[in-house]
Amino acid sequence: MPSLENSVTVISTNKVFPDKKSTLADLKLSVSDLPMLSCHYIQKGCLFTRPHLTPHELLSHLEHSLSLTLSHFPPLAGRLSTSEDGHVFLSCNDAGADIVFAEAKSVRVGDVMAGVDVPGVVKEFFSYDRAVSYEGHNRPILAVQVTELNDGVFIGCSVNHAVVDGTSLWNFVNTFAEVSRGAENATRQPDFTRESVLISPAVLKVPRGGPKVTFDENAPLRERIFSFTREQILELKAMVNGERNGVEVLGKQSNDKLNGKLTEMLESLLDRNDAVSKTESKREISSFQSLCALLWRAITRARNLPSAKTTTFRMAVNVRHRLSPKLNPEYFGNAIQSVPTFATAGEVLSRDIRWTADQLNRSVAAHGDERIREVVADWEANPRCFPLGNADGASVTMGSSPRFPMYENDFGWGKPVAVRSGRANKFDGKISAFPGRDGNGSVDLEVVIAPETMAGIECDGEFMREKESTIFGNDITKKMQKKSLSFLSSSHIIWKPNTQFKKRWAYPTP
Repeated sequence: MPSLENSVTVISTNKVFPDKKSTLADLKLSVSDLPMLSCHYIQKGCLFTRPHLTPHELLSHLEHSLSLTLSHFPPLAGRLSTSEDGHVFLSCNDAGADIVFAEAKSVRVGDVMAGVDVPGVVKEFFSYDRAVSYEGHNRPILAVQVTELNDGVFIGCSVNHAVVDGTSLWNFVNTFAEVSRGAENATRQPDFTRESVLISPAVLKVPRGGPKVTFDENAPLRERIFSFTREQILELKAMVNGERNGVEVLGKQSNDKLNGKLTEMLESLLDRNDAVSKTESKREISSFQSLCALLWRAITRARNLPSAKTTTFRMAVNVRHRLSPKLNPEYFGNAIQSVPTFATAGEVLSRDIRWTADQLNRSVAAHGDERIREVVADWEANPRCFPLGNADGASVTMGSSPRFPMYENDFGWGKPVAVRSGRANKFDGKISAFPGRDGNGSVDLEVVIAPETMAGIECDGEFMREKESTIFGNDITKKMQKKSLSFLSSSHIIWKPNTQFKKRWAYPTP
């Protein structure tokens, strides 16, 4: 497929103001907001088929809908301001948001979704490319870009990350879509109260000219969407939580294919896992934590790190419901903290996936009210911007959430056919989790990593299957759909007819 980059032409940029004047007082940035001043504006958007409106009618309709929506979200029409004593506030001054109309008539909906990697043209569907959130002092907090494609439209939102996290962003987008459909009242009203432990008297000192991003914006990267079905995820979760169904069937039905040594190895693995599970608590490991463990192992293996190298898996955790007292679920602003899990590369790869998932589970489970307040106190003692990136070459950072209602954004002509993000805050090891379009527990992982690491993942036996795989199990053999994804576990032995690696048996690392 020919390159589609530089296919987008900006036609117009207009300012949109709330249809009602704001009565909201200035909002002080919290200890979750302030560290994001060095991050790019968040860029998330939805791809749609073509609506039954002319481009002029569509833009006019969306401008009006945005104006109505901004009355529910006055901060998004405001600007950042810094007081004389150094505190940063969000001034709800009705200065307006940008709406940008662009054309990409040579780009089709299928072009955006086709190919192995996410096409570079997607980055052109967003405004404020590489804008840092501190710039919200002098530029709008929000820009909505409407890009007309050959047979569809992309609505991309660029929002200041010091003002919103993913929960607040998708609350806004859902309301925008709801208003566009003609709703008179928003289903979820944002909560602008500032009375929690997150509001601090501490002052963040910034360098002259404002903070900068903490990673190399020009490093070579590949970006790919890996899709997991509900069935694949449930099977992975069951295996990680110690359920043996399928492994016993495997042993009975595939003896003619496996030699005695491999069967003995499987039985030993089962016995060991049973012993571990009996000594540990019965705390259930979630589907998402199981999926994160799978990815952490694959990336660590592909990076070929020394066994003693410490690796880190960071997860952005919503603290609204973890604080005591709890924050309103619709609290507007950042209410997230980064929860790291550490393990050496040797531990991640020599132990089974169940162990890796359990480490993630323990880290998240321990991040309750007490730990949240400790993180706040630590930041107050040393106010600083959040160091995004992968400085040691051994980190993975998981953001976004498959629980966000991304596919509920029906602006009046159907739900999105895909969700995509821009260039913002992407570095080696940055992963974003989206719900699958089919819903029902399916998940899409947007994986951004160094090209050589991606190449390793693409031929990783535990992470994914080729177009065709032979599975020994209930059905003896099954045809897999092209580019389908799966995983190896103690319940699957997979033969991969891959000429690059020759014919071999692949099984879980003990």
